[in-house]
Amino acid sequence: MAEKKLKVTLVKSPIGAVPKHRATVAALGLHKVNRSNELPDNDAVRGMIKAVSYMVKVEEL
Repeated sequence: MAEKKLKVTLVKSPIGAVPKHRATVAALGLHKVNRSNELPDNDAVRGMIKAVSYMVKVEEL
């Protein structure tokens, strides 16, 4: 069975965000608003998403 993945989409600009949150968004591979990235569904990624949940939208694939 294939590994579970999450589709993470940046929905709010990180311009006014805390620098640590900006770095987290970049580490998730998100650089422009409304762009998406598919990431593995694991604890590390879930923690990063939780930190910047106000800027991203998440879908399970």
